[in-house]
Amino acid sequence: MPQTQRNNLDIYDDVADRWWSDDIRWVRTLKNLVPGRLKWFDRHIDWHGKSVLDLGCAGGFMAEALHDKGAQVTGIDPAAQAIAAARQHAAQTGKDIRYSTGVGESLPYPTASFDAVVCVDVLEHVQDLETVLSEIARVLKPGGRFLYDTINRNPVARLATITVAEDLLRLLPKGTHDPEMFITPSELTDGLTKAGLTPGPQTGLGPRGINRRGDFTFGPLPLKTVIYMGYADKPG
Repeated sequence: MPQTQRNNLDIYDDVADRWWSDDIRWVRTLKNLVPGRLKWFDRHIDWHGKSVLDLGCAGGFMAEALHDKGAQVTGIDPAAQAIAAARQHAAQTGKDIRYSTGVGESLPYPTASFDAVVCVDVLEHVQDLETVLSEIARVLKPGGRFLYDTINRNPVARLATITVAEDLLRLLPKGTHDPEMFITPSELTDGLTKAGLTPGPQTGLGPRGINRRGDFTFGPLPLKTVIYMGYADKPG
């Protein structure tokens, strides 16, 4: 059997034309994660009037949710077709969101551009985590906040995200993640500190129920074993 390509980012462009259709289970899973993340993020920031960068925005689920909370949203992602889908959907729904194609290692924005940067389901995919964190710190305004989630690196997380989510339940396409690129909470805390950010608290994120379609719903969890989220601040 051919070996599965890991960290396959082509999956986002492959389904771009159906991103907002709700007919692809794994894309619905990504959509269902947004309110679960915001249950915790909302406790730590008032989005209204804030300039926010959604780094790794794909087809725009988080970007549109933040827009609806009153933020001035910019989204960026390397998946050009996903960005096109995000632009089209924002135009169709009358949402004023700026979208760009690009990578976290080289953000095309001036220093101190944003009150907040949001980066979900992204850090475990980037080629150079240190550079991405440095770029996030650069584009944040003094006093700005970085909010994120990512996947822990341990045998349980590998079992949950690869064996169960990709291979058994097909919640994600095979090859979505490379478990060697997962990041422990302590590694991320060290990376944030090195980038000049002040790490804040972290918490877990995971399934909390099942909706009428049989899809998982998500929310904060006390354990950070698999997915965890947190924030860090740029000193003012």
